[in-house]
Amino acid sequence: MAMSMKSKKILIYNLIFLVFCGGVFYFLWSAPPETTAFLPHDENHERFFPMEKKEAEKFCESCHKPDGEAPLPADHPPKYRCLFCHKRTK
Repeated sequence: MAMSMKSKKILIYNLIFLVFCGGVFYFLWSAPPETTAFLPHDENHERFFPMEKKEAEKFCESCHKPDGEAPLPADHPPKYRCLFCHKRTK
């Protein structure tokens, strides 16, 4: 029994959709693991955990400036959004 033209189009669109979904799945599956360190859960950083991100980020530069007690490496990305990358654990 021959397929109608409409059935062939539906089959082709379904196959294209499946290939697209497979490509998206493969892309997400092969993404590299997260490598950014979490905000340390030590006594130096403990007071920042209950704060909102924007409020806590105001204090980062006091220790992490170039002449601070824990300066950031020269190749560190922009320093104004610390808690965008360094997530807090609870």
